[in-house]
Amino acid sequence: MCHLEVIASAVRFIGSTVDMRIMIVSDQYPPMVGGVPTVTHNLALDLVERGHQVSVIAPSYGARDVYRLEQKVHVYRFSSFEWPTYKELRIPFLPLLPLRNVIKKTDPDIIHIHSPVVLGNIAHILAGGLRKPIIVTNHYLPINMSRSLASEPFLGKHFCNVSYSYLVYFCNGCQYVTAPTMTALNLLYEHGLRVPARAISNGIDLQKFTPGERDPQVLQRFGLPIDRPLLLHVNRLSEEKRVNVLLDAMAKIKTDAHLALVGTGPAEADLRLQAKQLDIGNRVSFLGFVSDTDLLLLRRSADLFVIPSEGDLQSLATMEAMACGLSIIAANAYALPELVHHEENGLLFQPGDSDDFAQGIDRLLNDRDLRARMGEQSLKIIAAHDRVKVLDEWEELYHRLASEFKENKERRQYLRTARKYPAYKSQNVTKVSRVKVAKVAKARRSHRRRNGKFI
Repeated sequence: MCHLEVIASAVRFIGSTVDMRIMIVSDQYPPMVGGVPTVTHNLALDLVERGHQVSVIAPSYGARDVYRLEQKVHVYRFSSFEWPTYKELRIPFLPLLPLRNVIKKTDPDIIHIHSPVVLGNIAHILAGGLRKPIIVTNHYLPINMSRSLASEPFLGKHFCNVSYSYLVYFCNGCQYVTAPTMTALNLLYEHGLRVPARAISNGIDLQKFTPGERDPQVLQRFGLPIDRPLLLHVNRLSEEKRVNVLLDAMAKIKTDAHLALVGTGPAEADLRLQAKQLDIGNRVSFLGFVSDTDLLLLRRSADLFVIPSEGDLQSLATMEAMACGLSIIAANAYALPELVHHEENGLLFQPGDSDDFAQGIDRLLNDRDLRARMGEQSLKIIAAHDRVKVLDEWEELYHRLASEFKENKERRQYLRTARKYPAYKSQNVTKVSRVKVAKVAKARRSHRRRNGKFI
């Protein structure tokens, strides 16, 4: 092991053995279902398992603020209402004072923001005054907020630029920025990101998600055929996920295959109508919400995973399918090519092109050996996203930033005191003398505060 590797290992060891107080802030957290809620929830649980004290700031699902200890995680939920244009997303009622009190009470070493919306903004504002270091992770694209605006020919570019201007402004006010993929990070750089940053994967539990045998019982329980190839798609049913392109492709494939759609969302009614109009209702099953246990069995029972989305900065569903040894067909859009390597562990098709999509589906469904080889490559590629490795990265980053922030704070305090008391800076002043000078300075500040004079 080289010298640098020894140092890196030592840093990881120190970071993992020193308990930290970590605050995670997200406007999306369970019971909401989705990528960001899953990522934040898993991160909180993993950090607690490693001995850290974790506090989560999230919206409540009612008119009251709620505190609960959930699986050893301190969860503070603030009263909120449902966002009219995004079902299930909650908007808190600006809990400035309550959140400030929580930050002072928990005294976090680091604040990790996962959504630059209401709670993230408030935490960002308060952290500055309370002298707390902030990391922000970006999970969002403008298209996630409104596909209709982002794709509109006249307003779309302006909407995207405004969205990124706000997002980058928010990020540049933090100590560190991360994104789950280099694609996501480069989008921030292109729009003016200046602060230190790096890509850290959302990670995948490779102990849980593993290849397995096809399970006829789970297929029968969900009304799926056991004698035909099965395509699996897992995602929120919303416009930017482009499930309509998948249904168009299903109407064009020549293979007698069946499609299982797992998930719910605002586009579900339109998609059901589309399937009916395309006369493929008997080859498409809308399964809605599926438990984690059953979903794992469905992945192992599927022949192919398909994702036509044009709004993913990293797809947890794709990562989970890869960890189960599936080959993938994905849209060549945003960060999906970082997971799906064309002709290695799957195929990429032109976004929105259902003909190209259908041809890829037919090709893989009719070549079992190719699917098997691509599935093996999926396992090799996903190994780099092991949740254990990702957690090591977070711990090292948290520890380093908290230490640097503390050192900088102490240095600024020293320089302020040295400017007022030149003897404090002298190398000839003993440590005891410095302590006395510091105590005198503290006493003078207390005296001024008592007399209404703040310094």
